[in-house]
Amino acid sequence: MRIVCHGGAGGEPEEPEPRQAVLDEAAATGVAADDVVDAVVEAVAVLEASPRFNAGYGGAIQSDGVVRTDAGIMTDDRAAGAVASTPGIEHAAAAARVVMEETPHVLVSGEHAVELAAEFGVETDAELLTEEARTEYEDADPPEGSPRDHLDWLADRFGGHDTVGAVAHDPTTESFAAATSTGGRTFALAGRVGDVPQIGSGFFAAPAGGASATGAGEDIAKATLSRRAVRHLEAGLDAQAAADRAIAEFGELTGSSAGVIVLDEAGAGSAYNSDGMQTSVAVE
Repeated sequence: MRIVCHGGAGGEPEEPEPRQAVLDEAAATGVAADDVVDAVVEAVAVLEASPRFNAGYGGAIQSDGVVRTDAGIMTDDRAAGAVASTPGIEHAAAAARVVMEETPHVLVSGEHAVELAAEFGVETDAELLTEEARTEYEDADPPEGSPRDHLDWLADRFGGHDTVGAVAHDPTTESFAAATSTGGRTFALAGRVGDVPQIGSGFFAAPAGGASATGAGEDIAKATLSRRAVRHLEAGLDAQAAADRAIAEFGELTGSSAGVIVLDEAGAGSAYNSDGMQTSVAVE
C-alpha cells in the first residue's frame, strides 16, 4: 500500500512541526489499512479529528456561526460518494463513504445527509467549533437578518481555504482511492459548498491514479482541478509532472492559489502555488 496525504494549501502554518506530526500519523494509519477505501477514510479521519486542520473538528465557521463539513470519495472503478453542508459530522469522509457504498446516489446534502450517516453508524452530534473559532466569530460582529445582510457582512471577511485529503494505491489489487474533506472557507455564506464534494474538482480517481485538491474552492470547481491532474496521468505524465502541470494550468486560468496531491502506480507527487502545503507519504 502507498498513500499520500495533505493538510491543505494556504498560508505558512504557525506551528508546522506539530501539523506535520499529525499528517505523518494519518499516513501511517492509512498505509496499514486493508484496502484503499479504508486507507483514505482512516487517514483523513486522523486529520478531521485534529483542530490544526480545516476539516471536522476545527472546521471553518460560516456566516451564521455554524460549522458545516463537506467530503467526497472515489475509487478507480468510478464508485463515488459525497456529502455537503453537514453540521455535526466530524468524520465527513466516512459519511461520504456511506453515500458511495449504501445508496444509488453520489451526493447527499444537509440534514438528510446527517440522518443518512447516523443510520449507518457515523457520529452526527460532534462539536466542531473550537473556542478559538467561536471567539473570532463573536469578535467579528456577526450578521443578523437576510442572506443579503450576511453577504454584505462577509464581503471583506470571507477567506481561508484549507482542506485535507488522501490518495491511496494498492499494487496487489491495482486499485486507487481518493478522498477529500473540509470545513469550507471562513465566514462563508451559511450553506456555502465549494469544490470538495464535487467529483473531479476536490477529488478524482481512475485506473491511471488519483488526486485530491485544496485551495480556493470556487475556482477549483470551475477548473475541475483533480480531474485535470488525473487526465495528465492518463496522457502519460508521472505523478509529480501531472501535479506540476495541473497547478500551472490552474494558476493561469484563475489567478488563484491551490494545491494538489497525485498518486500513480509508481509514486506520489504534489504541487501548490500558495504560501505553503504540507504533505506526508507512507509506503508498506
